[in-house]
Amino acid sequence: MTVARERIPGWLAALIGGAALVAIWWLASATAFRPQEGTSFTPVPSPLAVIDWLFVQGNVAGTWGVFAPTVTAAAIGYVWGNGIALLLATVVLVFPRLETVITQIAVVTYCLPIVAVGGISIVVLGGAKSPGDPSETAVFLAALVCVFTTVIGAILGFKSADKASLDVVRVFGGGSWMQMRKVRLVAALPAILNALQIAVPSAFLGAVLGEYLGSITAGVGPTLIRLQGQLDSAGVWSVFLLCAVFALAAYGLFGLVIRFITPWVSGKAVR
Repeated sequence: MTVARERIPGWLAALIGGAALVAIWWLASATAFRPQEGTSFTPVPSPLAVIDWLFVQGNVAGTWGVFAPTVTAAAIGYVWGNGIALLLATVVLVFPRLETVITQIAVVTYCLPIVAVGGISIVVLGGAKSPGDPSETAVFLAALVCVFTTVIGAILGFKSADKASLDVVRVFGGGSWMQMRKVRLVAALPAILNALQIAVPSAFLGAVLGEYLGSITAGVGPTLIRLQGQLDSAGVWSVFLLCAVFALAAYGLFGLVIRFITPWVSGKAVR
């Protein structure tokens, strides 16, 4: 006799996980990272210190001014990186013999040390043209980190097309373009959208790293550098948490878009 086990809802699992992380964070700040005698500095501030920095001191009011250049750079890089990746995957579909070459190019973009590439790009591309503009290096790194996952996801998606469906289109006189529209794109859409969803936080991370290299006066990168120089650990942790909130929110919103575009993947009826 088998006993059915009910799974914990996703929202409840996320709530429990978040509460556990906060509890561990609080415990670590109160025990292992207590300020030394005669000082008030600690590398790991308590959650209350972060809340105080954000809301009591009112620093949360300037959040968008800090994140606007970073979000803009991440969005531009996201479009460029995924556009190039989808183009490369389409080339593989049209010219299958080039799959090894395209895959190796994608792997190289993933294996390159992003800090070293960022150092070169800051010399070649530079940063922001004027205060408040997104950094060109941040845009480049945001695009670079998106290529691998989208290329591989799109190629695997195109390969997942049902051969019988392709044969049916061919029998009724359809060519490669008709197979592409009627079968391959539909089959590949879930994999492509999942790859695009994974690329969202990656692009944001690439943009932050690009700003962190300098040549920009506004954004998450220079804000972190300034707070680190001031030994403002509560500020550094607050910006870090806000980065996580921005990335998770964008990731979650893209997940909702995926469920709307491809309802058959989640088992919902298509009307």
